Amino acid sequence: MKRYLICLLLPIGLWWHSAAHAALNVLACEPEWGALVAELAGDKAAIHVATTPRQDPHRIEARPSLIARARNADLLVCNGAELEIGWLPLLQRESGNPRVQPGQPGWFEAAQYVELIEKPSSLDRSAGDVHAAGNPHFHVDPRNLLPVATALAARLAEIDAANAAHYQHRLTDFRQRWQAAITRWEQRAAPLRGMPVAVQHKNWSYLLRWLGMKAVIDLEPKSGVEPSAAYLAEVVQRLRQTPVRMVLRASYHSPRPAQWVAQHSGIAAVELPFTVGASEQATDLFGVYDDIIERLLEASQ
Repeated sequence: MKRYLICLLLPIGLWWHSAAHAALNVLACEPEWGALVAELAGDKAAIHVATTPRQDPHRIEARPSLIARARNADLLVCNGAELEIGWLPLLQRESGNPRVQPGQPGWFEAAQYVELIEKPSSLDRSAGDVHAAGNPHFHVDPRNLLPVATALAARLAEIDAANAAHYQHRLTDFRQRWQAAITRWEQRAAPLRGMPVAVQHKNWSYLLRWLGMKAVIDLEPKSGVEPSAAYLAEVVQRLRQTPVRMVLRASYHSPRPAQWVAQHSGIAAVELPFTVGASEQATDLFGVYDDIIERLLEASQ
């Protein structure tokens, strides 16, 4: 039975129930990082999440309620790699909280512990939403959560030294369960290897690389730019020359581009949960990848 309940659609996003007198107040930028803190800290942390599963993490507002959460946080855990560049610097500055500023122990950027892919050769903003450090959506490859979890457990122990043994014990348990799950997911997803797909946005690159699938075409003319009807018609023409099995989109994206291309190409449009809480099955980190694999397998039939 799960120890934590995820409450959706609260004004500040998600939060995990924990002990009334938790040692740490943690603010996570995205649900996946809140869920990882819950795995590692258990009842030692009260966790709030800045974004909901249906929000584009690139684009939210540093509203007063969120600034108040940041003001009281002992630890701020975010994706990094410029994913939150549109709102996080303002949130940190307006919070006035010295503990969560860059360079302080209370500031944790997950991207620092992962090798990023798709680093741009130039920073030409006319090419769309370009991230200088590389593609920031690395959490969709579950292998990337292992180094992040190790670093995060060490940071929790640094901030809350009295409970260091607690965090280490939970890290060891999480790593064992997570590695076993990765093996299970890879075996289950073996029939997907080599399968060509289309993607609505470049946020599945790490997942496809992990599973050996191939992204043949993006529906966006430029990263982060909504496709026009004329561009989607061009995509359909190209897919007649280079067929794919399905078109993928994240649950926080509009379904219309993927559905239009699917209808005119005779392929499946597949919504995948991008984070914890994005589907009924994605109730925790394990559920996210369980659901992703099953949806891909179902669409491939």
